[in-house]
Amino acid sequence: MKVGIDLGTTNSAVAYINTSGKPEIIPNSEGGRTTPSVILIEEGKAIVGEVAKEAVISQFEDTIQFVKRQIGNKSFRFPIPGSDYFIDAVEASAIILKKVVKNAEEALGEPITDVVITVPAYFDDAKRNATKDAGEMIGVNVLKVINEPTAAALAYYDPEKAHIEQNIVIYDLGGGTFDLTIVRVHNYEIQVLATDGDSSLGGFDFDNAIFNYAAEKFEEETGLDIYDDEQGLQELRENAEKCKKSLTKRSKYTIPVTSQGKSVRIDMTRELFNTLIEPFLKRTQQIMEETIAEAGLAWNEVDKILLVGGSTRTPIISSMIKDYTGIEPSKELNPDEVVALGAAVQASFIKTDAHSSHTRKVNIRDVNSHSLGIISSEGVDVFMNSIIVPRNSEIPCEMAREFFTIQENQEEIFLQITEGEDEDPNYVTIIGHSVISLPENLPANSPIEIRISYDQNGIVHVSAKDVRNYIELGEFTIERQSNLTHQEIQEKQQNLLSLEVE
Repeated sequence: MKVGIDLGTTNSAVAYINTSGKPEIIPNSEGGRTTPSVILIEEGKAIVGEVAKEAVISQFEDTIQFVKRQIGNKSFRFPIPGSDYFIDAVEASAIILKKVVKNAEEALGEPITDVVITVPAYFDDAKRNATKDAGEMIGVNVLKVINEPTAAALAYYDPEKAHIEQNIVIYDLGGGTFDLTIVRVHNYEIQVLATDGDSSLGGFDFDNAIFNYAAEKFEEETGLDIYDDEQGLQELRENAEKCKKSLTKRSKYTIPVTSQGKSVRIDMTRELFNTLIEPFLKRTQQIMEETIAEAGLAWNEVDKILLVGGSTRTPIISSMIKDYTGIEPSKELNPDEVVALGAAVQASFIKTDAHSSHTRKVNIRDVNSHSLGIISSEGVDVFMNSIIVPRNSEIPCEMAREFFTIQENQEEIFLQITEGEDEDPNYVTIIGHSVISLPENLPANSPIEIRISYDQNGIVHVSAKDVRNYIELGEFTIERQSNLTHQEIQEKQQNLLSLEVE
């Protein structure tokens, strides 16, 4: 059995292809179609979902939330109560995956062996690798890591209209991330023209805008700082989220704030809420403007704008998009479920020994969201970021560029692989490094070809060639600064397999 998994910042979902050949959401053990991505560590076991979310207020120190924003961050560590063990972001993601896979197996009545997991299109190499590690940590085969907007496009794809060429914009605003992707759909092919985004922008920021406003008003009226009261703090965070959701249907919501013996009721109108989140909307609009230009299109050449992610339910988003583009956004599918449905479609296309596709495959031509390069020397103590694979290159791909040795008889090259657009090394991310051993007796200024490739999961590989002597120097393992080693993954897998997850 193969399934698609949307591993979300606030909620996760699982889907499969049913006996009719259609993608279908698999409910969790509580009957929900999505599962809150919240973990409660209690009495040596991990409780995931609605119960954990409800415990955030009373047991904040025992709960893990918004872990997707931490994935790829090796410094994130959550202490396990009553032990000296810490859970990192990959393990926390694996715990959520273990919960949703376990529930799906119970619902389907058979083991799940293969999965496709979605990630934001703007996730970098470290975050993609960490997501893949989380899946493998629970013992499933990760067939592919697919971009969320691409998955959404697959879910919306209609084979009966395959002959009609369409340019589609996917506006994907989830709980913690934003992606803007432009695709062209024609003749059983989805071609990604351009993608951009912000991996730290989402509905969580809308919650924070309400929270900060209410906290400030509370202090003005009472003279008390709510940050001095942990329980009051968490109650306000919970009420800020309720306020945001309520304002999708209502024009006004009253936020109760109680802390340190004082209670205040703060009115939040939809108009005020729209003002508070305006900077975030302008950021998405800026990304829309840049991405449509990179795709080489004008808005009058766009046939459809699809809304993906629960945060797109905020009414001002639809009106902002329509005012800016002249296009009424489409709401054909549930924005909370569409990514998981598309991931299931993608899984069905991938042939495995156990189960091959029974549907006609749609060819997906995706792109990379960040340029790749290396740090090169331009003189004494002068370094620059030299781009080898520009952003929005179609993947999988491989590109090369020649560099030159600095010293006579140079024995090795210390290679630093980068992600980012700037020539200044201070403004790009060094995703990892590798050491290349060189042949003996190379003169100074000997040409060395560095090749960087993206595989189908958007994961980076590096190889090199001695151009002077026509010698392949081989592919090199990238020691990724933000990812776990193979040994660490195996050790953590043993710990995870012994952890009871509900």
